[in-house]
Formats: sequence, structure tokens, C-alpha cells
Amino acid sequence: MDNSMTVASWETVGSISMVQKPVPELAPGNVLIRVAASGICGKCTDLHICKGETPHASNQVTIGHEFSGYVEAIHPETVTEAKVGDLVAIDPNVPCNQCMFCRTNKYHLCPTLRCIGVTCNGGMAKYVAAPSSAVFVTQGISPEVASLAEPLSCVVHAVDTGAIKSGDRVLVIGAGPIGLMVTALCATGGARVTVAELNPMRRDKATAFGASATTDKVDIGGDPVKGFGYDVVFECVGLAATMEAALGYAKAGGTVVWVGVAKPGVTVPVSPFDVYRRELTIKSTYTNPYGMARAVRILQDGKVDWAQLISHTFALDDFDSAWAVFTQNSGLKVCIKP
Repeated sequence: MDNSMTVASWETVGSISMVQKPVPELAPGNVLIRVAASGICGKCTDLHICKGETPHASNQVTIGHEFSGYVEAIHPETVTEAKVGDLVAIDPNVPCNQCMFCRTNKYHLCPTLRCIGVTCNGGMAKYVAAPSSAVFVTQGISPEVASLAEPLSCVVHAVDTGAIKSGDRVLVIGAGPIGLMVTALCATGGARVTVAELNPMRRDKATAFGASATTDKVDIGGDPVKGFGYDVVFECVGLAATMEAALGYAKAGGTVVWVGVAKPGVTVPVSPFDVYRRELTIKSTYTNPYGMARAVRILQDGKVDWAQLISHTFALDDFDSAWAVFTQNSGLKVCIKP
């Protein structure tokens, strides 16, 4: 094994650079992963890191938090069910397990949460060292599909937060990879899902993921106080305009879940009286608590053709081309194969 490797690293604000870094050393408690597939995150992290909009990101960090790979080596003192050669998905969020949040089953709110690919080196590389607690063995799926486990685990948490019920009328705003995943989980859970999306290609894809209807302009048809609108609205864009609009699409007694990630400092006007009169519930969703194992099972079940989320695949050496496709929004999920 070579001692150095090429990685995609956030070196300066506004760009991701290809640089050389050492192969990580294998410490007690860790597993060395040979990365097989690593997705570029459009919902929040990778693009925001590049633009300097992720306050907790470490400078010169190797990006990549949505990845899968094969177990290359296991430290003799590491306790894990994984075996060398297993295809595994990685949970990038590593809590301290000591703080108040960690001890009350809210480890995703840990103030010292480490995130592989954000605060420490991630999966846009040939090798990554990960704690054994972050390793989830997969079976019967491809590395590309396994790399979807992390974003799907975030969506599992989002849909749980929305508390949808069979027969609910659900609106999903935005049909990027996250919005399509939300659509699929809500539809398979018995909801009637409408997807709002400006891009015709993405609207068509929403139908394939279970949407009962798609639109490029939402019209709830009447006064939400009189029952017009949706039981649950998932905003999956992260823009102030769509986050504000989402509040107007929920019927009285409804729930709005802000899944999309806005830039720091963005504000949204809210009418307290309107929230009061309609008894709205407004929620947010942050990362993926206790979602990885469920996400892996969902991927393995095969009820949804998850592979169709991946529109482009590139070698790591072609990262610049992959980043160009990603930033131009000309596809869905862009996957890198080191």
C-alpha cells in the first residue's frame, strides 16, 4: 500500500482542490476503509463547505461524508462485527458519548460532534479510518447504492419528524436527491405525495419515486383555515423563499418540516398569529440520529430502485469534471469512485 493518496480537499474558500495526503494510520477502535463510492452532497455540506458557509468545517479537510467502501484492515484492539472484505456504509457523525445530549439519546446534538468529511478527513479519498461504531455492514447492494445510506438516514429522521400517517396529504418542495428520498419514504408509508419542483426532469423522476402528482406551482385551492392544504409539508430546498412558502401550504393543524439547509444568517418572516390560528407545528431536522441501520435495511429491501438517484459517476481523478456537473445542477446524485 502506498503511503500517500490523492484526495479532494477544501483548501481555500470557493474551491475544492486535488492534493496529496498520507494514508491514515490505523488506531485502536478504528477500521481502515478502502473507499468504493462517495457521493457529493448538494443538500448542505459539500457545497456549503466549499463556499465557506459551514462554520464547523475544518480548513484543509478532505470532503466526503456520504460514502461506502470495503474493510481493508481492522486494528487488533477494535471490537466490530465487520470483517475484512465486507462492503460497509459509514455514519460520518461521531459523538463524544459523554455530554448531556449523548446521555439523553440526542447524540446528534452533541456540541463536540465530529463529522467525517467535515471536521475530519472524509471519503473523497482512497482510504478513510473510521471508528467501528460508524461502520454498518451491507449485503446485496452495490457500493453506489450503499453510499446513499447516510443521506437516506437523514431522510429517515426527517420523515419521522413529520410523523406522517397513512392517508395523509403530503407536499414535498424540491425534487433533488433528498426530496426524492422523502417522496419515496412517504409514498411507501401510505401518504399521497405531491412534489413541487421547477425542473421538468426532476418532476418526472419524482413520479418514479412514488409521487401521486407533481407541479411547478403550488395552489392549495382555498383557505388553509377551512381545510385546504397539506397535512405535512417537507421543504427540501433550503432557500428562504421556499421555507416561507412552505408555511402557507399547510392546512390548519398541519406540520411543516424544514429539511433544506439555509445559509447562516438567513431569516424567514413568520406570522405568530397565523401559526396560532392554524395551530401549525414547525419543525427542523438535523443529521441522522439512529437512522443508519434503518437506512441500510431500506436500501437492502429493494422496494425502491434507489440506483436511479445516481445520475453521474466519475473516477476521483476526474473530480473537477464531477464538481462541474454537480454545481451546474445538470443531474441528481454525483458519485465518485476512488
